[in-house]
Amino acid sequence: MAISSPLLYCFLSLWLGLAVHQLEASHQVYRNLPTYSQLTSSHHHLVNEPYRTGYHFQPPKNWINDPNGPLIYKGIYHFFYQYNPLDAVWGNIVWAHSTSTDLVNWTPHDAAIYPSQPSDINGCWSGSATILPGGKPVMLYTGIDPQNRQVQNLAYPKNLSDPFLREWTKIPQNPLMAPSQANQINASSFRDPTTAWLGPDKKWRVIIGGKTNQTGEAILYRSKDFLNWVKAKQPLHSAEKTGMWECPDFFPVSIHSQNGLDTSKIGPNVKHVFKVSLDNTRREYYTIGTYNIDKDIYIPDKGSVESDSGLRYDYGKFYASKTFFDSSKNRRILWGWINESSTVEDDIKKGWSGLQAIPRTLWLDKSGKQLVQWPVVEIEKLREKEVKLPSSVLKGGSVHEVLGVTAAQADVEITFGISDLKKAEVLDPSWTNPQLLCSQKGASVKGGLGPFGLLVLASKGLKEYTSVFYRIFKDHNKHVVLLCSDQSRSSLNKDNDKTTYGAFVNVDPLHEKLSLRSLIDHSIVESFGGEGKACITARVYPTCMISIMEN
Repeated sequence: MAISSPLLYCFLSLWLGLAVHQLEASHQVYRNLPTYSQLTSSHHHLVNEPYRTGYHFQPPKNWINDPNGPLIYKGIYHFFYQYNPLDAVWGNIVWAHSTSTDLVNWTPHDAAIYPSQPSDINGCWSGSATILPGGKPVMLYTGIDPQNRQVQNLAYPKNLSDPFLREWTKIPQNPLMAPSQANQINASSFRDPTTAWLGPDKKWRVIIGGKTNQTGEAILYRSKDFLNWVKAKQPLHSAEKTGMWECPDFFPVSIHSQNGLDTSKIGPNVKHVFKVSLDNTRREYYTIGTYNIDKDIYIPDKGSVESDSGLRYDYGKFYASKTFFDSSKNRRILWGWINESSTVEDDIKKGWSGLQAIPRTLWLDKSGKQLVQWPVVEIEKLREKEVKLPSSVLKGGSVHEVLGVTAAQADVEITFGISDLKKAEVLDPSWTNPQLLCSQKGASVKGGLGPFGLLVLASKGLKEYTSVFYRIFKDHNKHVVLLCSDQSRSSLNKDNDKTTYGAFVNVDPLHEKLSLRSLIDHSIVESFGGEGKACITARVYPTCMISIMEN
């Protein structure tokens, strides 16, 4: 088997500065996988392994989906996730468990939570960790009972002196929260408890995703002892015509600092973020607003909505996300599940499906109107070789290969400076959907200012490539910046999902340079535009990366 190394190109008509950090080491979850140079004819059983990621969280085989209850305990990061130990499709779900000291290298442990009592005998679904006074972690999670009702359960570590928290015990009182006609909760729409927070009245609060008809709801419960929970008369937050709310997340952010905050933090210098994953669309949205502790309701700021005109952590493949407060470094960290673009049949053939995005540090932008995300700084320890392209002005329509790097695993940072914005195309008032706009104006469509950006995981002759690029438009007295991730030519395999993604980036090219950072890892491209103001993740499976040589 011969491996054709993917190439990296930049195409642009502007001043640029570019640095590529090659990530040679394969810091894979569970075990080190061979790099491209190590894949030789003696590895026939790894015919599909070139698509496996090298530095993203991915078990060696089978299905993975939602992140669950991430936390830090005694200096060790714990990551739990929905996992099928038997197959590469969804089913037989348990809580798999891995630990790390650096968020990069992970050690696996036995499953932490799995069906074992009536309250979860038909499944152990998503949940969250809460750190109780004294530093004791506990888990609230959704179980499926013998009547196939979604109910909420509690588990805690068996041995608090074990920093790896390898064994978990379920309380006999489970379930602690259950649907009924009396509380008007739909038994099939009641799941995914959040991290709980403690109010000034010394009562714990937690929200669970639900719906009434097509109104999505964050169902609120309160408790004095974390065991006896009482449903509030009204949800913390709800929105009509949004359908089932999965994997809600609710947490505070500082107005004046990039530091993260404990989930129970409230005060005059704090805003709150509410995130929800919409089951109807498989997209997730977040709003920024005010938490009224007296009424126990969350009020989004004006214009902050859970719909296609709202804000998203990621405008590509990214779902069921969850944050936690990293008390060791005073930061809030975001995890998100990245599903596949390959078919179920191909997933079964390769023996695995899904992975996790690089953990991201998250904070409130100085404008107060959106969040900013950036890969955790620990990922930079994987950088082994830096290639710099000197700052220069390149002609429009040109495509330049970045030499000296194999772009199978790379961390690319590029900066664009625009000297003449008069060429910008006028933005049509109907162009309000960035994803649709990117699909209509792909990398091959010439514009006034753009496209300019990167061609990644590209084959020789550019038969296959994934393009990540900017376009700039003129809208009355301001400029609108569009970031696109175009997968339309990413693979010759017609069965793959090759959706083009897009996002508007809140930057002013008149006063700011445009930055783009892309993390490339075999079959995933995570791109951060405008220094983290807009993120797009893509899964791509180029066929030209692999060529089978017959004897």
